[in-house]
Amino acid sequence: MTVEVGQAVQDFQLTNNKGETVKLSDYTGKHVVLYFYPKDDTPGCTTEACDFRDNYESFQDLNAVILGVSPDSEESHKKFIDKHDLPFELLVDEDKEVAEQFGVWQLKNKFGKEYMGIVRSTFIIDKDGVLQQEYRNVQVKGHVEKALNYIREEL
Repeated sequence: MTVEVGQAVQDFQLTNNKGETVKLSDYTGKHVVLYFYPKDDTPGCTTEACDFRDNYESFQDLNAVILGVSPDSEESHKKFIDKHDLPFELLVDEDKEVAEQFGVWQLKNKFGKEYMGIVRSTFIIDKDGVLQQEYRNVQVKGHVEKALNYIREEL
């Protein structure tokens, strides 16, 4: 079942880029910006990650933590973070369990080829673990600012 706006998000745990286990509940008391992206170090994903990086302090000022999620490995995440100096954690969802929980592991079509993949999406979870906003099929340009403004104005 896919989580919906206004519902409490079921706690999950994934491994981060350092091999540590991270649970959503570790961030109770903070806003969580949970963003799903298809693949480390690809053009759109790099732009999005760097936009989050460039606005990192603004999110921190609003008591918000940024967590990126993709099916890539811990090693891939480490390289991506190091290459682009990302100050936030990237989580490994190799089994796509969390992606499925949020309904972002979907059939995609590119140049007439169908395949399963992550649909770029961002979810804003409040301090109590309730999903407050979702952005699905995200267009990278301007997206991070929308998420930041939502937290600034609504939460």
